[in-house]
Amino acid sequence: MARPALEVADIFRDHGPLWRQTQAGHISLDQLKVMSAIERCRSAELGAHQLYCPQCDEHQIAYNSCRNRHCPKCQASAAQRWLEARQEELLPVEYYHVVFTLPAPISAIAYYNKAVVYNILCQTAAETLLTIARDPKHLGAEIGLTMVLHTWGSALTHHPHVHGIVPGGGIALDGQSWRACKPGFFLPVRVLSALFRRLFLTQLRSAYDAGQLHFFGQHQALCDRQAFQDWLAPLRAVDWFVYAKRPFAGPAAVLAYLSRYTHRVAIANSRLIAYDERGVTFKYKDYRDKGRYRKKIMTLETDEFIRRFLLHVLPKGFHRIRHYGLLANGARAENLAKARALLQCPPPPRQDADEDPNDETSTPRFICRTCAAPMIVVELLALNATARAPP
Repeated sequence: MARPALEVADIFRDHGPLWRQTQAGHISLDQLKVMSAIERCRSAELGAHQLYCPQCDEHQIAYNSCRNRHCPKCQASAAQRWLEARQEELLPVEYYHVVFTLPAPISAIAYYNKAVVYNILCQTAAETLLTIARDPKHLGAEIGLTMVLHTWGSALTHHPHVHGIVPGGGIALDGQSWRACKPGFFLPVRVLSALFRRLFLTQLRSAYDAGQLHFFGQHQALCDRQAFQDWLAPLRAVDWFVYAKRPFAGPAAVLAYLSRYTHRVAIANSRLIAYDERGVTFKYKDYRDKGRYRKKIMTLETDEFIRRFLLHVLPKGFHRIRHYGLLANGARAENLAKARALLQCPPPPRQDADEDPNDETSTPRFICRTCAAPMIVVELLALNATARAPP
């Protein structure tokens, strides 16, 4: 009989109570809520559905999920729902992937100022792309983009960066034509890097002047204005990392990429290898290794594994996925319609908003583990605990 796959929830259930006792006063309410949600996810504590398969007469129990956005088990279905909504927005052009990364000194203070610094990161990365794209020397067009915030490195370290997915072109500033990028080239990364650095440091200084930044531990001295100025000075003189990948191989590849990135959490259950007296062993990718063997294995003490996982709990209400420019929520439909008209391409087929979710032609929500036929819900089983976390 196959051994059950190891999950983050198993580690939290087994070691979480002891870890929380040792961390009294050093763990936030948001982190406690995430731990509780993951520990109870798809267990009897959150209730369940009684399912029936008409095909093979099988009865099964499906336990409710926690729906917490940090839970490794809940993101696959959430990503699928999000992707289905995005399919109508794809344009028949090249798409580019751009990454904006914060320097290590700023990453260090970002952990204690997540909402402020992460928000500045997303806004300035988007403003950088929009500004350079509008410049007639580069593209001279209004573009649209989707930004996704990630706060982790492969080894669960704190590494804030944003991934931008951008169509390779935009609507000309006069609104009369579509301006495409040069084949295989989006925008110059050195120009993007310089503007990103300037915009970010300007907004960071404004946040400091407004009293929005807080400093602790070894950064306590930055509460002094002159010390903060001295700390910023070297950051103005170094190159900031901006990376533009080659274009995707068609719209299908864009969707495949989005499905891997938009709802990713700090570590997927599939990367876990073992959990024993030595700690937690998992797979990671060493990006500093330029050779063929980037994929490696790491073992962390269980306390350290939990600490690193919880580094990446986002502030309540923080939007990790954002849309800007032509894809901004306010005028997205109108802008996409205009872009398609300029590209002379038909709109994608729309899904019927009034489609019956129980119709046999619709995608089934539950699949029988025995015969893979669609299952129906015949009974809702009682909830044995407090309400689960919101979506």
